[in-house]
Amino acid sequence: MDAVSWICLVAAGLLEVVWAYAMKQSEGFSRPWPSIITLVAMIASFTLLSVAMRSLPLGTSYMIWTGIGAVGAFVVGVVLLGEPLGALRIGAAVLIVSGLVLMKLSSR
Repeated sequence: MDAVSWICLVAAGLLEVVWAYAMKQSEGFSRPWPSIITLVAMIASFTLLSVAMRSLPLGTSYMIWTGIGAVGAFVVGVVLLGEPLGALRIGAAVLIVSGLVLMKLSSR
């Protein structure tokens, strides 16, 4: 498991946040630029995920990719879209991050 695979995986996760936000902004794919950004970021995210999966285990790759996307989308929703921030939502995000850390530690 090399550093390039981990960099690709983190980048893929961050691009998942980009496409999720752009999809929200596309208003059901009715706005062209957010729709284009969504599709390009999706393709790039899946491509980087597939590169990372060449040397990283499937479970690790997929969990970290979706975890970055989930927590990242949560943060973007709160910061940029004014979504509510409650104790249970913070707790859920902390549990996801804890799971990501444990998965990374277990894949040594």
